[in-house]
Amino acid sequence: MKKFNDRYGECPMYYTISVLEGKWKWIILWEIYRHEIVRYSKLKEKLQTIAHKTLSQQLKELEADKIINRKQYNEVPPKVEYSLTERGKSLIPVLEIMSKWGSENMIKEVNE
Repeated sequence: MKKFNDRYGECPMYYTISVLEGKWKWIILWEIYRHEIVRYSKLKEKLQTIAHKTLSQQLKELEADKIINRKQYNEVPPKVEYSLTERGKSLIPVLEIMSKWGSENMIKEVNE
């Protein structure tokens, strides 16, 4: 936390944004939440426009920040599954509110 405080002070909004910044993190979290446990290939399939490198990097950052769990099985081909940690699960209400807001406002925009 020291690195964060040195840069941004003690603002909780800045902290949240710094942990979850990135174009894809919220969508990745939403997909993991919707499926509870999801394999890398399923995420890539759902997020078709994301580059492999970007998805891998965003997943590594979410894991480093203890938002998601990564479980690797020693199989051929390799099998990796992702799930939300307890810390990640604490974001579920925020994800649901964001989804609701998006649904309501997409409809309004289409009807204008």
